Amino acid sequence: MSESVEIIFRTFTAFILLWVFVQLLGKQTIAQRTYHLYIASITMGTIAGNLAFNIKIKFLYFIIAIIIMGTVVFMLNLLAVRNPRFGKWIAGEPATLIQKGQILEESMERMGYSLDSLKQALRGKDIFNIEEVECAILEINGSLSVLKKKQYQNTTKQDLPLLASAGSIPLELVYDGKILYENLSKHNYDDEWLMAELKKRNLSVFDISYAVVGTKGNLYIDLIKDQFR
Repeated sequence: MSESVEIIFRTFTAFILLWVFVQLLGKQTIAQRTYHLYIASITMGTIAGNLAFNIKIKFLYFIIAIIIMGTVVFMLNLLAVRNPRFGKWIAGEPATLIQKGQILEESMERMGYSLDSLKQALRGKDIFNIEEVECAILEINGSLSVLKKKQYQNTTKQDLPLLASAGSIPLELVYDGKILYENLSKHNYDDEWLMAELKKRNLSVFDISYAVVGTKGNLYIDLIKDQFR
């Protein structure tokens, strides 16, 4: 067998073996949601890459290495599912970085997570003011889950019946990105007050599907695009 033909054969074999590996271990392998899956993905990719072009190493050695690695990962997955205690050690666990509006500096230092990294991750969630955050958790896969403080959370249409049942009749101030100046003037509100409230939430009028205000002067907002939530 010539070298070029052997490389073609090895490449197809590497692809098939990686495909089988992902199929057996599930979609979480692609997402690399845990430490051991991240390591396994890198290792399996390296083995498959060498299998494709490194003809100096015997074909059988690569097959053995892939089988061993796949078996190890499968056993670790099984152990992590059946034993939560070992699961935390194998897969890791989420870390709370902000709790009750306070930054947990010790937790951030332990995770090697800087304040700049935290602010960057928050901006990815459309949060530019860290004081809006009630709780922030660094997930196992490196993503940041954020819960805003109540006063900065956006209201949905499902919340409006709750406002009415509590004795608050919603007054619409913005509809489809346009300010309803007539409603503002009738109820002693002005556009400066509205803009100030929107600025607190880092929003503009054009982001809003509708905005209503209750009898106590609280502003409730529904955004035009779901990605702003």
